[in-house]
Amino acid sequence: MKRLRELRTGLSLPDEAERRLRLLLDLVAEDPDAPTSVRAPEQALDVHIADSLSAVPLLRAHSRDGRLVDIGSGAGFPGLPLAVALEPADVDLLESTRRKCAFIERAIERLGQANAHAVCARAEEWAADEGAGRYTAATVRAVAPLATLVEYAAPLLREGGLLIAWKGAREPTEEEAAREAATALGMSPCGVVRTKPFAGARNHHLHLFEKTGPTPPGYPRRAGVARKRPLGSRSRRARTR
Repeated sequence: MKRLRELRTGLSLPDEAERRLRLLLDLVAEDPDAPTSVRAPEQALDVHIADSLSAVPLLRAHSRDGRLVDIGSGAGFPGLPLAVALEPADVDLLESTRRKCAFIERAIERLGQANAHAVCARAEEWAADEGAGRYTAATVRAVAPLATLVEYAAPLLREGGLLIAWKGAREPTEEEAAREAATALGMSPCGVVRTKPFAGARNHHLHLFEKTGPTPPGYPRRAGVARKRPLGSRSRRARTR
């Protein structure tokens, strides 16, 4: 697959990485329980693999040898491609839905990806337990509004840790709420990177937040609260009345 070879070459990945990414594409196409509607290898290569790998330069610069958590990993994206590209860095794929977690476990076994680990738990529960302050970087794609993602990541990151959140078109209101949430959680926004992971890609952005202080008492909140009552939403409603 020429496009996959180009991705490997562009990121200076070893031949073995190309082989494993091809195995992942095959599994997504063949496994009837793969939790994604994008299954055809040519399409999945762009939508899943290339998009996931767009964060590799940022993670190499920040925490190449650290420990990464992929929040709400779903079918294993971006976590599995990042585990392949950043080996030997440890990558925990955090997913609360048992069916999706089972697919991630099958994928890790199929790839023989020893540095990737499925963690079947909600982000809030994991952050209140073994995951607290454990990670140098967190990734999250297609899960929730930015303010909620910042709240999920903050208790998991150690100070100096980096959150990378995949988003589409930029929304000023959403970004303002995320800045307010970050201020409350010991996090700081540190940039937005526009990416074009494949030909024809539009409005692809990586939002970056750094853990600059301790997580305040009271966080993580109970499971589900960050999504139902995101930080920053109250002040936005007050300004619009």
